[in-house]
Amino acid sequence: MHTRRTVLISGLATVITATMLTACATAPSPSLSERPPVVFMHGNGDSAALWQTTIWRLESNGWPRDRLFAVDQPMPLARDDDTIAQPGRTSTAESAAFLQAEVDKVLKATGASKVVLLGNSRGGNTIRNYVQNNGGDAKVSAVVLGGNPAHGIWNIPGFNERSEFSARSALIQQLNTPKGPSGDEVTPGVRWLTLRSDSNDKFAQPDGVWIGAPGKPTNIGYDAPALKGATNIVLPRVDHRETSFSAAAFAATWQFLTGEAPKTTTVLPETMLVLDGRLTGLGISSTEPASGQFTNNLAIVGAQLAVYTVDTSTGVRLGAPVHRKTIGADGRWGPFTARPVTAYEFEITAPGYATTHIYRSPFPRSSSVINLRPERIAPADRDASAIVIFSRPRGYFDAERDTMRLDGQPALPGVPPRGSGVSSSKLKLTSEGSRTVAGEFNGERVSGQTWPVAQGNITLLELTY
Repeated sequence: MHTRRTVLISGLATVITATMLTACATAPSPSLSERPPVVFMHGNGDSAALWQTTIWRLESNGWPRDRLFAVDQPMPLARDDDTIAQPGRTSTAESAAFLQAEVDKVLKATGASKVVLLGNSRGGNTIRNYVQNNGGDAKVSAVVLGGNPAHGIWNIPGFNERSEFSARSALIQQLNTPKGPSGDEVTPGVRWLTLRSDSNDKFAQPDGVWIGAPGKPTNIGYDAPALKGATNIVLPRVDHRETSFSAAAFAATWQFLTGEAPKTTTVLPETMLVLDGRLTGLGISSTEPASGQFTNNLAIVGAQLAVYTVDTSTGVRLGAPVHRKTIGADGRWGPFTARPVTAYEFEITAPGYATTHIYRSPFPRSSSVINLRPERIAPADRDASAIVIFSRPRGYFDAERDTMRLDGQPALPGVPPRGSGVSSSKLKLTSEGSRTVAGEFNGERVSGQTWPVAQGNITLLELTY
């Protein structure tokens, strides 16, 4: 493997200092009016919603809102075998073509000559493929890759070698072919930054525990996301998603793009809030595992959304709905003019799904990527009186690292005592009647009400950070 220059970051201040010393990050800082458009590419099975806090931090530092574009790939899951069509999934070629079309739309809408691309996980494969093979090198000035499985997630002879996540796949082999006199692994003419964890990324592990093969060597190291020819930064203890969505990742990204430290990594509040996003669903396929479900970013046309103001500490509704919407073909559930420092419940009713009650902590800023997705009740859970799912979309739960509680208990169901690889916890309750359940994570608290499973309900407590 080629030598890949890496900077170890031990704290936020060091992020700023160390990145200033890297040659790739010394480009002159443009004025606010000259900020290039940024296109955000999500990872496997994800959506534009995961970039919400990154967008807020960019806005809080002055990047114009109308220059930030997070995309939703309709079918965001990779194929098991990249060479064989699979229902509800996309090939590497299809994913690169999707990004190519989205970049062209942004360039046309903004009049800019080039964009910046930010990608998480599989989104990094898509970006590298687009830049190297679909003409993106002429349309992209800089790329930031968080937790990208640049050298695969496994390198095991005979084990899913045609998956795009195998180090032996045609895509990974072709992308990493040495380029130029220095043998770089990145496409020349574009500035590249990679962000990775020291040893806490579930998809850059020497052991196969997170790919269903515990104890089996993956032949992949912790440094697998780094690339020769890029500026490579290590963020200690961050998990796979936090390589893109954490405050430390934002600080390193801002420094790389602008050549200067961000003024803040805090999301600055606004006094006028407009919330919007898309309401999407779950596909069903006989080729999927036991659940028979796979995520997609297709609108649930005809679904009903009702938004309620709720008491922040209990989740109890404070009156009639303040917003209603029947979902159309575009999937948009807003716009909804919200109030600062106010908690809301999003109730989704759609055929084939549980009536899903989503609770979030108050929103500090406007956002157009607050995506919503209803849940289904698994057959094994129908004996419960109520079900509460505690979800962290922009990171994982780490019992050794994080301070967290669900319904007053520090041990979250389904979260292992070691490792960062689980982003949701399901609580099954047997007591009858509605009551408050709270989820707490590193200072963020979300409260909601339980609802009866017998009447087809489920509660989702969704963290923002």
